[in-house]
Amino acid sequence: MKTRLAFSLALASLWHRRRVLALVCLTLTLSVSLLLGIQYLRAEIRQSFTSTISGTDLIVGARSGQLNLLLYTVFHIGDATNNIRWSTFRKLQEDPRIDWLIPISLGDSYRGYRVVATDSNFPEHFRYGQEQPVSLAEGQWFSDVFHVVLGAGVARELGHKPGEEIILSHGGGRTSFSNHEDTPFRITGILEATGTPVDQAVYISLAGMEAMHVGWESGVAIPGRTLTPEKARGMTFTPDAITAAYVGLKSPVLTFQLQRALNQSAEEPLSAILPGVALSELWRLMGQFEKALLGITGFVVITSLVGLVAVLLTLQTQRAHEIAVLRATGASTGLVASLHVIECVALALVSCLLALAVGAGLLTGIAPWLLDNYGINLTLRPLNPTEWALLATVPAAAALVGLLPASATWRRTRTQGLGEISGQ
Repeated sequence: MKTRLAFSLALASLWHRRRVLALVCLTLTLSVSLLLGIQYLRAEIRQSFTSTISGTDLIVGARSGQLNLLLYTVFHIGDATNNIRWSTFRKLQEDPRIDWLIPISLGDSYRGYRVVATDSNFPEHFRYGQEQPVSLAEGQWFSDVFHVVLGAGVARELGHKPGEEIILSHGGGRTSFSNHEDTPFRITGILEATGTPVDQAVYISLAGMEAMHVGWESGVAIPGRTLTPEKARGMTFTPDAITAAYVGLKSPVLTFQLQRALNQSAEEPLSAILPGVALSELWRLMGQFEKALLGITGFVVITSLVGLVAVLLTLQTQRAHEIAVLRATGASTGLVASLHVIECVALALVSCLLALAVGAGLLTGIAPWLLDNYGINLTLRPLNPTEWALLATVPAAAALVGLLPASATWRRTRTQGLGEISGQ
């Protein structure tokens, strides 16, 4: 009975001061929205990051560090220390333990975007996220030496459409003065947005990579020795080397066996890495920054709660008559003091509910825009246990900070008489 009375009185008091407390509630709502938003983005971006490549058992490249191999093959950051021989790749194709291989050859760019030479195994076997295949939004996969397929981000930023011709550049820099002007490529397709580095790359065939480098020495085209598209289409091209290969095995049980064999290869110095393990290590190195951001957001929430306490303490002098009436009708000092705690928790709960509504609305509204403009794929989902626990800390913290005005009220009602309280 007393508990129900306390809640009724607290809610009535909050409604009576709704105009003042609405501003506090708004501040707390925005703070909780920020806190949940940061945590939500942490979880989603980590999931997206670790799912940048899935379904690939091994990545094989020249001998180098695990993170370096991951960065230049998956994220297109940095350069390979060396290439692997085409003969080595052919031997991998003949290995009975291997189900499929995707060759990757790097070294050129288009207006700052990495050019990736590969073959038809890429759209057939490459997976990201929850085993999702890459698909075409427009056009078709390349079928000619001088066909090119653009990632969604490249096409969006540069405004390209299928049927247009582009000139690729020699080298991987954002600015290049060596362009393959004799061998223009025609855009045949544009990939669907994936929210991964696939969106930020340009895809050509291995034959196309070889053809446009005929007659080039030390990064310079030798006049009269380069090929025209007409001459190139009548020739057969076989690369001498490739940068790396994605490997899919017939049985995951064979992963560590083949990895050990490749890393210990005496024929050529190779590195074979597990992409999932390498991605987790890379996230561990990067994760300190987002943890710091979450901590800063937590301090924002605490600041809002401190502001709530400051408002309640300020309102105490205006509530002297209210307290006097409660004491005159038989309310105990504990009941009067508990009103502050109940009010704090009630405001925190309302703020949490509003924050959930605001967050869901914002996510629904901006998710398509983020995917189209920045390649970030966010989906509306129920909160996970960590996020629920984080949300629960807000009313718990509100109950703790509510003890400050509650204790002040308790001391005043204990030490002052009824006349003294009502006379203030």
